[in-house]
Formats: sequence, C-alpha cells, structure tokens
Amino acid sequence: MAEHELPGAEDLSVAKQIESVPAPERTWKPKTALGRMVQEGVITDIDEIFNKGYQIMEAGIVDQLLPNMEEDLLLIGQAKGKFGGGQRRIFKQTQKKTKEGNKIHFKVCAVVGNRNGYVGIGMGKSKETVPARDKAKRAARLNLIRIRRGCGSWEAGATEPNSIPFAVEGRCGSVRIKLMPAPQGKGLCIEKECAKILALAGIKDIWSKTSGQTGTKPNLISALMDALKKLTEVKVQPQHIGKLAVVEGKMKETEEKVVA
Repeated sequence: MAEHELPGAEDLSVAKQIESVPAPERTWKPKTALGRMVQEGVITDIDEIFNKGYQIMEAGIVDQLLPNMEEDLLLIGQAKGKFGGGQRRIFKQTQKKTKEGNKIHFKVCAVVGNRNGYVGIGMGKSKETVPARDKAKRAARLNLIRIRRGCGSWEAGATEPNSIPFAVEGRCGSVRIKLMPAPQGKGLCIEKECAKILALAGIKDIWSKTSGQTGTKPNLISALMDALKKLTEVKVQPQHIGKLAVVEGKMKETEEKVVA
C-alpha cells in the first residue's frame, strides 16, 4: 500500500518541478517564406535577417540559426499561503471571481539568449503552468533582438566589449531604468532578474539606476528591454567604433594561424 501524503504535498512538488517538465519534441515545418529560406539553406546567418529587416514569425528559425541558445524562466510571481508565502516563483497567479467560482490563470516570463549579442523576452499566460511556460519560451524566440555592446573601461588599450558603449534609459509604466557602462571586473550591478537577461545577452559589467514601482517585475523587465533596444538606435561615428570597441550582435571569431 502506498503511504498517504499530506494534503497539498503533491501540488507543492508540481510547483517546484515545473521547470523540469520537458517540452514536447516536434518537427519544424516552416509556414513562412523566411522559414523556408532558412530550412533550405538560403539564409545561414541570423545577422542577415536583422540587416534586411525581416520579421521572425517562427520559433524554429531561431532554433536552427542559433543552436546554442540558452533559456531561463524569470521569477516574476510570489508564493502565497502560510508556509512559503512571499517567496519568489516563476509563475504569477491571478484570479477572476465569477458566479461559477474563481478562474485561475498563470503568467510566465521566459528569456532566451546565446551570451553573444542576442537576447529575447516573452510572456505566456494560460490556465495551467506548463502551457504558459511553453508560450513564453516561444514568444521569447519571436522577440529576439540584437544587442550592441562596447568597452566600458576608460583605460587605454581596453578593447573587449564587456559592457555597453554609452548610457541609455528605458521606461515602462512608472518604472525608469538607466544603464551605464562599467569597467571590466565590476560585474552586473543591477536587480537579479535583470542580471539574468544581461548575462544571456553577453554583457558582463554594468551600472544601473532605477526608480518607480520596481517591485512590479514585468514592468521592470520591459523597461530593461526598452533600454537595450535604444542601444542600436543611437548613431555612432566611424572613428568612435574602434575606440569604444562597439560590436553589434555576435563577436566575430578570429582564426588563429598556426605557424609550422
């Protein structure tokens, strides 16, 4: 006979292991012209899509062009109840009161990135946790953006794009966030969930300043993405590209010649 579990123990175990639920494996069948060009090998570089201004409408495009993509779920919710109340969780729970009872929905925020100049954020909402997670991961791939990085150090000869080239500011609702270049070795001096996004984007050092209702995590995350998008909107003069070590997107790998 199986041992009896305490009431609610099964629900807690499901909530804690939601990240480990594998997504169903599906073969990608492109439905758009861009997807067919990627599958046929006409487009082999993700930079070509951004340079020509194409819109990514299929998650399979990102999976094929960036196979080393990493993904993570951000802690945007808060646990409720007597035991464990106040702890951060990956899904935000909302309820709508109706005549039939309470209708519960779960909201999840996912981030994807290759730690080399590309990052995307997506939100997913559903009546269950697993479908909400899958929606968020798919939306994150569709919202992929290219990040401009640069050297944040004022030392002479520093050419590694460890930070951002200049200060930018983003906003969403009442939240304001300002990102400022930081020298090498400073680290990500920013809120923890925002640090996850910057790390997946390939930024290693940064200073930040926030104001407003920063406890509302979705607004804080949206303000951060607004600031990152503004990095590519600023025009940089050619003579400053080498001085600031400005790199847009992935860094080009230098092939080392072996001298016999």
